Amino acid sequence: MSHLTVEQRYTISVMLAAGHSQSQIATTIGKHKSVISREKARNSDGRNGEYRHELAQRKYEKRLAEKPKKQYFTKEIQDDVKLLLAKKYSPEQIAGMAKKESFACVSYERIYQYIWDDKKQGGNLHTHLRNKGKRYRKRGSAKDSRGIITGRIDISKRPAVVEQRERFGDLEIDTIIGKNHKGAIVTINDRATGMLKMKKVSTKEAEPVKQATIELLKDWKPFIHTLTADNGKEFALHHQISQSLQLQFFFAKPYHSWERGSNENLNGLIRQYIPKKTDFNTLTDIDIQYIEDELNNRPRKRYNFETPLNQFNQLTNQKVAFKT
Repeated sequence: MSHLTVEQRYTISVMLAAGHSQSQIATTIGKHKSVISREKARNSDGRNGEYRHELAQRKYEKRLAEKPKKQYFTKEIQDDVKLLLAKKYSPEQIAGMAKKESFACVSYERIYQYIWDDKKQGGNLHTHLRNKGKRYRKRGSAKDSRGIITGRIDISKRPAVVEQRERFGDLEIDTIIGKNHKGAIVTINDRATGMLKMKKVSTKEAEPVKQATIELLKDWKPFIHTLTADNGKEFALHHQISQSLQLQFFFAKPYHSWERGSNENLNGLIRQYIPKKTDFNTLTDIDIQYIEDELNNRPRKRYNFETPLNQFNQLTNQKVAFKT
């Protein structure tokens, strides 16, 4: 049953004053006569019993404002959100996974509001976000000062099939640097499945980075096609990597990080576990493997909230047992 409008209350008021019956009024406004009876009982003047449309409307609006609101973001849902935030899930991932798996949740916008309210009250939920709640820095216009790597092949020459993200084996590579520029982590991801491989190296020099890359990808060697890097000098031995793994090695344009967007995104996710200024001497190979496993099993929006490991298994049809 729909609520009465201001116009209908006005009609009731006028017709009651003119002496019309409740049945006649109900017929005129298209309601059952019991609606008129309830309206008079609830919204008439309590002192003299007179029904006036403006008073009736105010009473209705007051009751509506004071009516308890349904609690959608319940304590149970809040506890679930806190648990998943602690596991480094983003609000979008939490809401998306809830929708996909049909369990109670709220929108990701509401989760963000919850996080900001918590922050204002001195809470720490925002520290679980990828950027700790900080704004992105705008891209600068600084010129590349790192020089040109000998024999580099520009990304413009990379096969067009790589952009389609339909086959396994088109990879991106980067390094994450430790506190005081000591130590590094080599990160490699597959563009189609999002699968990640990581390895800590003692220094961001070309030789250890080359060795780590070859070791990380030896299990995937028969199935990989391309590897794309930025213009860091740690990739100066790209020819040796290319020859050892029998793949094509390409370089993005300087300061075009979006050309390796998947790897940039993954590095941001890794920083949730390994914040900047972390002393890499405190990280063990077990720590690195744990982070790799966590991210390979975290649902992603781009895969309709399936995990990279699920995408990997679907794309490869589980014909080969890759080490993850």
